[in-house]
Amino acid sequence: MDASTPSLLRRGHLTCHCLVVEVGSQLVLVDTGFGLRDVADPASRLSRLFLLLLGPDFRVEMTAVRQIERLGLDPRDVRHIVLTHLDFDHAGGLDDFPHAEVHLLARERDAALAQASALDRMRYRPQQWGTRERWRVYQSGEGDSWYGFDRVHALDGLPPDIALVPLIGHTLGHCGVAVRRDTDWLLLAGDAYFFHDELDPIEPWCPPGLRLYQRLMDKDRTARLWNQQRLRTLRREHPDAVTLTCSHDVHEFERLSGRSARIPAHSLTGRWPATPPSLV
Repeated sequence: MDASTPSLLRRGHLTCHCLVVEVGSQLVLVDTGFGLRDVADPASRLSRLFLLLLGPDFRVEMTAVRQIERLGLDPRDVRHIVLTHLDFDHAGGLDDFPHAEVHLLARERDAALAQASALDRMRYRPQQWGTRERWRVYQSGEGDSWYGFDRVHALDGLPPDIALVPLIGHTLGHCGVAVRRDTDWLLLAGDAYFFHDELDPIEPWCPPGLRLYQRLMDKDRTARLWNQQRLRTLRREHPDAVTLTCSHDVHEFERLSGRSARIPAHSLTGRWPATPPSLV
């Protein structure tokens, strides 16, 4: 699963990478990871099959709300949440921010509400959607082009420095979220890919466990592979303008955060090192 754990009998090591962005006096959260209620009672909130398959290591200090507090920030200042998609490991913390507006593609909301297949019923968990009345949805293809990708029109209440970039495939309403920094854009590509070497322009590679998991979770494999190729082209043609990261790759998390992913959250104090000034 992670290309580094030395034994099939040992737990693999992946991340669930979220961002918190300072926008004036507000905070914007990009994805939420698991939430406090998921940690307290995962059996009532999440699919038992996925719990058995993935065996997440639930720790309350690793939830977004607790990490925001540890940074010295007020979770009540999280006024907006921008979602790559509604999978349980990306939207589990929505209830921890009850006053936040939630931004996502309309197609993702519709697929999640329809619960049309067994896979959808396992991946989309209505138990996590206590703030559904605060969802704001958008159609893809309504905004300007972003480095050759469609860009959703401006998100309500947010500056154009934060953009939804549709990357359909993993789900039917899957997006990347682009955030403009001082000198470049950071694109959190969600689950458009899972491992950094998948974007290698010559020999793309993914650990076999992750490759299988992606196949199992695909809603449109052709679109996912096409979007992966577009992301390779983006990285090759605009290396200084766009920094890419996905949601679950430890190598990319450590490169961006400037710290080991194995340092427990409860041992961190203050702001983390090597963090770009426009992001925390």
